Amino acid sequence: MLTTCPLLPAEHNRYQLLLSHYPIIQSVDQQVRLQGGKVLIVGGAVRNIIMDLPIIDIDLEVYGVSIQELQNILSAHGRVDYVGKSFGVLRVVKFPLDWAIPRQDQAGRKPEVTLIPDLSVEVALRRRDITMNAMAIDVKSGMLYDPFNGRRDIEARLLRAPDALFFAQDPLRFYRVLQFISRFDCYPDQELTTICRTIDLTAVSQERIAGEFEKLLLKSPAPSRGIRWLASIDRLEEVMPELYSTQGILQNYEWHPEGDVFEHTMQVVDSAATQDYPDAAMRKIVLYTALCHDLGKAVSTNIIDGCIRSRGHEMSGVPLAQSLMARIAGATKLTSAVARLVRHHMVPGQLVANEAKPAAYKRLACELAPCATIRMLSLLAYADHRGRNACKGAPLTIPVPEIDAFVAQAENAGVFDRPEHPILSGADIRDLVPEGPLMGRALKHAYELQINRDIQDKTELLRRVKTGLPGKKN
Repeated sequence: MLTTCPLLPAEHNRYQLLLSHYPIIQSVDQQVRLQGGKVLIVGGAVRNIIMDLPIIDIDLEVYGVSIQELQNILSAHGRVDYVGKSFGVLRVVKFPLDWAIPRQDQAGRKPEVTLIPDLSVEVALRRRDITMNAMAIDVKSGMLYDPFNGRRDIEARLLRAPDALFFAQDPLRFYRVLQFISRFDCYPDQELTTICRTIDLTAVSQERIAGEFEKLLLKSPAPSRGIRWLASIDRLEEVMPELYSTQGILQNYEWHPEGDVFEHTMQVVDSAATQDYPDAAMRKIVLYTALCHDLGKAVSTNIIDGCIRSRGHEMSGVPLAQSLMARIAGATKLTSAVARLVRHHMVPGQLVANEAKPAAYKRLACELAPCATIRMLSLLAYADHRGRNACKGAPLTIPVPEIDAFVAQAENAGVFDRPEHPILSGADIRDLVPEGPLMGRALKHAYELQINRDIQDKTELLRRVKTGLPGKKN
């Protein structure tokens, strides 16, 4: 018989807090127990209770009832949807809770799934990827099932598979290990490392890969951990060949005492991960750009007059960034934003060094739009400057006055978060220009005048536009 153990006092308090947020859990458990079953909280929610991490998604396994009986019980609490019908997963629409019947999976990319309500808890937990995810809490008693010593592995910062053979049947789990390393600062044991060195990854869909990389970049304080691990097991070239090519690409020590481009990139990504962002969308764009910003140095670095130079690497990096994004993200809008920022990531320092006028900042905002902004570029620039720690590993946490000045100038120009709004519209020049391509060109010319000449007065701008039209004079 599988034994249980009590939660530690702090863990128990976190567990009780979870139940207080979702009374439905105990209510459903009571109904299930009337039919001879039980409800267990499983997987990541249990892991996060033990690790004292935020709990967002909650998985529950319901033993002793059929999927139809479970649906009937849940329907008393609201509309029930199948999250994955073939996998026996249900959700009451208004709650972030996934209710599942225990199951056994066959091997393969699209495994045949068998729902087994009376499956033993140990067998059900054995099918999970990592021991820290192979734990469960009995809802009624609050006791912990931990047949594979997941709590011990958390304390030891160790990633182990409950069942090595089962792990090897699902190559997606390789990418889960990758993001677990970054998120939890835990590392695979020797057995799991051996599996990850050799497991065939060709069957994993791009969509699933993108999901794991998003967790790696957005849920970790140090995304570089997993990427460095990829390099250590000789799989970086296969998974991220564009980034692999930056290894050994030297940089000018005066500007980059940290070492090669790969080391710099790892520090920049980690610096970007620790910054504050106004929203999750901006964080996502900047983190992916941090990963891609210097890929062009792999093809543009040369020795010129005895110095290491990477002239034009921002331009060379755009197609390489697009290629890497296609592998690990696949989102067209996201890739467009990343490409714009990669193309312009050297501009902040250039504008400040040249004491550029407001018009230059206004043009930059237009060049980044509509998918990126100067604020995003500044956040990337802060991380880029801090990713230069000669001691290697962690990035610097220094002020960057140069980028502070860039931000101040962009704010003063009124284009930090968006391009300047056009003063003239089609209605303003309808009497001067017929609608169609000619009007479009006239409005474009008007906007260029507005930005380049820093014209804010509508009457003055309209006068200049009239002057430039064929047959029109002052």
